[in-house]
Amino acid sequence: MLDENIWTPTANIETLFGATAGNQFAAINAPTSGAREEVPLPEGAAPFQLYSLATPNGNKVSILLEELVDLGLLEYDAHKIMIGKGEQFGSGFVSVNPNSKIPSAVDKAPLDGGAPIRLFESTSIALYLADKYDKFSFKNDPRLRQELLNWLFFQHGGQGPMTGNFGHFFVYAPDEKKETRDYGTARYGMDVLRITDVLEKHLAGKEWIVGGEYSLADIILYPWYRQITVGYPHKSGIKAAEFLGIAEKFPNCNAWSDRVFARDAVKRGVQVCTWTSEHTKPWLHEEEAK
Repeated sequence: MLDENIWTPTANIETLFGATAGNQFAAINAPTSGAREEVPLPEGAAPFQLYSLATPNGNKVSILLEELVDLGLLEYDAHKIMIGKGEQFGSGFVSVNPNSKIPSAVDKAPLDGGAPIRLFESTSIALYLADKYDKFSFKNDPRLRQELLNWLFFQHGGQGPMTGNFGHFFVYAPDEKKETRDYGTARYGMDVLRITDVLEKHLAGKEWIVGGEYSLADIILYPWYRQITVGYPHKSGIKAAEFLGIAEKFPNCNAWSDRVFARDAVKRGVQVCTWTSEHTKPWLHEEEAK
């Protein structure tokens, strides 16, 4: 006889889906992919089209785009995709990203002069852009290039997912699921601390992550670190940075983060497609209003 106090899997996962009710995104979550409605994709005149929202993953690409703008290398249009409203499931968006996640993009001016190239997954988009313009990616130095890739995959497979899972249990999961939230917050919060400690030890005596210069590694790792320093406020008033002890535990990371954010392109990049502004590049309209 099974002990009713011990968790045992049900016959199938579908019987458990109701347990996700009450989290902030429950209404749009589903176990299937694909378009849910016919909605054309907006398109501007610039050679590069970004479809995004100012989440940490969105910021990875928008920061890089603004860095490339400062170098005079490209122009781009940004289109806000409100994921909380399910806009990522429109047919036009799904045609670019079958996984219905932001950011996604279309390069209408690829180097070979051929058909537009669709781009999805934030690190993939960023690496494509850095290689296309031969900036921030150590493309011609095999040792630094591999070190860069090490950190990009460290971010994409570890830092981002673990931090996102921590944020879900800390902020978004249903209030009444206290034991579940305790377990999830502890499990993923511990891994966030471990992953951040990897970066903390690596940055000892270093200004930047790879090769002694600002690179795609800094651009990609910064937004998720920023998320645990200024993001994920619980409605109780307790913030993730306070809860995790970021200020005390990670002085090297904090100094590095300050150096990254001192760049004008980074300050602009984190504003692209913000949740609250009607403008996808709000600083342009602030300048017009002066």
